[in-house]
Amino acid sequence: MDTPTALGEFLRTRRAQLQPEDVGLPSHGTRRRVPGLRREELALLAGVSITYYTHLEQGQSTNASDSVLDALARALRLTPDEHAHLLNLARPPRAKRDRSPRPEYARDTTRRLITSMPHVPAVVLDGRNNVLAWNPLGHALLAGHVDIASPDDPAGRPNLTRMLFLDPHTRELYTDWKSEARVALAALRLVAGRNPEDRALAELIGSLMLQSPDFASLWSKHPVRDCTVGTKTLHHPVVGPMTLDFENLNLTDGTNHRMLLYSAPESSPSDAALRMLSSLTAASTASTGATAARHDSPKPASADADAGGEA
Repeated sequence: MDTPTALGEFLRTRRAQLQPEDVGLPSHGTRRRVPGLRREELALLAGVSITYYTHLEQGQSTNASDSVLDALARALRLTPDEHAHLLNLARPPRAKRDRSPRPEYARDTTRRLITSMPHVPAVVLDGRNNVLAWNPLGHALLAGHVDIASPDDPAGRPNLTRMLFLDPHTRELYTDWKSEARVALAALRLVAGRNPEDRALAELIGSLMLQSPDFASLWSKHPVRDCTVGTKTLHHPVVGPMTLDFENLNLTDGTNHRMLLYSAPESSPSDAALRMLSSLTAASTASTGATAARHDSPKPASADADAGGEA
């Protein structure tokens, strides 16, 4: 029985996606017991021995050269993201001493930056998609049903991937939830390949495997895709449908944090909806601030005097 390794599973899923005729090999018209290319066919295409390839797929060879991995990537017709993922799986970093990760926080300057953009939904994320900070509009867009202060508590922080698969409100937010789920999981798979020693990330993936059949099914297919820019189609519970462009901006401060920003073409219906949400959010924030100020303000001196006189 094959040893279940991440590298072997990835190679098997990609073999299964190719037919002999896709790569110029004769199929001989025979019915196959399993879908896709056989091991010997892929080994032939990559120019390696079937024994060597079998050992690689079974996790018994951990020193494949760049030339062999590049040949496999070409034979399997991997995308650039998949090729990079293959190299990550074949070159895992040396195991580090097992330590509980320290809580991460967004830098104060990053918080000030997103707060200074009241009309742009902005969220600060760590490498595991935990929300470290968001501005009021980012919160209102993605998770208005969640406490806006929740990112300040490491134990109760929202995680966008967990919410996507387990939170009904988030699931209803996306018009095409299945496509959103595939993209999000493919990006997470790429991150996991880069950080196989990240215990907290492994725990997140493990819990989602147990709690979400959708996540488990998609994860088994080994999708891999970087997701730095794109478009999301939402149906917001307050302002209705929106099609927003997004960008993930990696912060170059060594934290592995990034800012997720949303926008819409000027004067488009989505821009109007985003402006409406911005106005509603600003009004709500102002109202909350005024209420808090009233509760926190000291009593007038005359009131204190009256109270003292009655005593």
